[in-house]
Amino acid sequence: MRFLALGINHKTAPVAIRERVAFTPEQLEAASLQLRNHQSIKEVAILSTCNRTEIYTLIEAGNVRPVLDWLSDFHSLPIEDLARYSYIHEDQAAIAHMMRVASGLDSMVLGEPQILGQLKDSYDLAKKENLLGTGLELLFQQVFATAKQVRTETGIGTNPVSVAYAAVSLAQRIFADLKTSTALLIGAGETIELVARHLKNAGVAKMIIANRTVERAQALADEVQGRAVALSEIPHQLEKADIVISSTAAPLPILGKGMVEQALKKRRHKPIFMVDIAVPRDIEPQVGELDDIFLFTVDDLKEVIEENLAARREAAEEAELLISKSVQAFLRDLRVRDAGRMIRVFRQRAQQLAEQELALALSQLDQGQDARDIMQKLCRNLTNKWLHDPTLKIREASAENRSDLLAAASQLLNLDTSDKL
Repeated sequence: MRFLALGINHKTAPVAIRERVAFTPEQLEAASLQLRNHQSIKEVAILSTCNRTEIYTLIEAGNVRPVLDWLSDFHSLPIEDLARYSYIHEDQAAIAHMMRVASGLDSMVLGEPQILGQLKDSYDLAKKENLLGTGLELLFQQVFATAKQVRTETGIGTNPVSVAYAAVSLAQRIFADLKTSTALLIGAGETIELVARHLKNAGVAKMIIANRTVERAQALADEVQGRAVALSEIPHQLEKADIVISSTAAPLPILGKGMVEQALKKRRHKPIFMVDIAVPRDIEPQVGELDDIFLFTVDDLKEVIEENLAARREAAEEAELLISKSVQAFLRDLRVRDAGRMIRVFRQRAQQLAEQELALALSQLDQGQDARDIMQKLCRNLTNKWLHDPTLKIREASAENRSDLLAAASQLLNLDTSDKL
């Protein structure tokens, strides 16, 4: 058995590919169960965000291809395209990758904290559906502990930088004074919550939160002194918006070219700044072709994000060292657990031999045989039976000139062969 991490992210694939392999929240449960039913896969968890889709499994040795094939079939994506844009990490590399992801070292925004919460959501779902065994359970706990250590012992979280922060930062460049601007935020998830808080801190005059569940939008609106509306009201609210930032899990675009054209007419072509953070995209790409529309996707934010990373790079080097140590500690714990199973088997065998000889000795005592002779025979038999297999293996190793096995036996049995007995 081995750990496997297979995925596609913002470094390996454009948004057009990433949105095709992304899982909606409604798909995740069924997809996870479906993959778990494959005979070679023992444990599974799936992470799907706007920037990455990753599958973590404990899989039989030599069977990496089934995961790639399954992902290709599930999303109806040609295997050649998927193989071109995907990456596969195994065992130690998979463990280190998960720790880097959880710590924000593999994110578009170095050190961003949101990914850890998203990874915990993936773990919770897998746990709920009984998709985790001892292997991934232990790995996730080590990953979370390492991410916490990185967050507390390095400066990776200083100087707030995120996709949300970058989007607002870009808006500040385009609008001289956000205090006279109205923002329409579509969605009410964690990313939009961050956007709303950044906009509020930047002094945006008005905020409109549109979401499928109005109650959730209202909770966010109350926090930022905004207004909550249903998604169906977007066409009427769009004409009021100077800034539109969208991040939902909708499978199809929410804003189409026609809708935006109508809003521009009512605005008398006053420009609208738009950022589509969602994968799959919430805003049709054709919207960007319209005059007076400045449309950016998550990929367009990279330049803005890069300018805010300098302070985190040194901390990232420290984090990499912590992760390296954590990987080795985890592998050591796994080896100790494996040794524990071996020790249990060894002790059980010794116990069985002892019980067999004890039963024989008690039977002989009941028959009235001499107790001293019985005790001597018990001691001799136990010694011979306990040492039979090790003695045989030592002789075989010596005959085959296996000095490595002889040295290991000497160390395991705590022998000093220089002693004269």
